[in-house]
Amino acid sequence: MRSKTQLLALNGIIAAAYAALTLVASALNLAYGPVQFRFSEALTVLPFLFPGTWPGIFLGCLLANLLSPYGFLDIILGSLASLLAAVMTEKVSRRWLAPLPPVLWNMILIGGMLAWYEVGFTARFLPLFAVNALWVGIGEAVVCYLLGGMLLKAVPRVGYLRRFVPVSRGGLAGQ
Repeated sequence: MRSKTQLLALNGIIAAAYAALTLVASALNLAYGPVQFRFSEALTVLPFLFPGTWPGIFLGCLLANLLSPYGFLDIILGSLASLLAAVMTEKVSRRWLAPLPPVLWNMILIGGMLAWYEVGFTARFLPLFAVNALWVGIGEAVVCYLLGGMLLKAVPRVGYLRRFVPVSRGGLAGQ
């Protein structure tokens, strides 16, 4: 079991890690735009292992998106995508499903935001939305299933963290 203080600290660590990893991806020109491999999105699987950590994901994304070239729109929609993804990830019942909510929410919200940013709600919106959603989804799937999948397997094996992961999620709670 975790105390409220431990959960608060874990959320702070996740928020800081998310923001820092996004800055690294941004320096490599991989954090924003239709083709993105935002390493920090791998952390969106953590609420599967650590229920109650969705605020850390949301706050980290919000902080990272303050530097987005898409401005206020990305601050709101990008952060909302990560919030919804983290909340939904906490509710999935199988480990292999944990990366799916981030992929889907980012495809929809970020794909739509990018299309609107480029052409507004014109006749070109839907085709551009489809293309952007596909590219964002591919990048998100690579990061969440590859890096996030590695996190989902590795974290329960870390001695100190193992006791905080519920037994139903691969941990050894209570030991």
